[in-house]
Amino acid sequence: MMPVPTDIAGLAALSICESLLLALNDRNILPEKEIVGILQDAAAAHNAAPGRDQADMHKAVAALINGILAGGNSVRRR
Repeated sequence: MMPVPTDIAGLAALSICESLLLALNDRNILPEKEIVGILQDAAAAHNAAPGRDQADMHKAVAALINGILAGGNSVRRR
């Protein structure tokens, strides 16, 4: 198997996770409030990540997650 560049693997993982969150919500397994909480927790973990060697990466990840929250991509808001 060919190695996959990190950005492609990350985008694939993000897409799969978003689809899973939508499916969990659609099937009434997780309510919207819980899904939003999961995303908020993930962003907060990156905002509070220790160390400065990857601080820019953590800030970018938190910004991406917050953008998903703002756009409602992972939750079909009713």
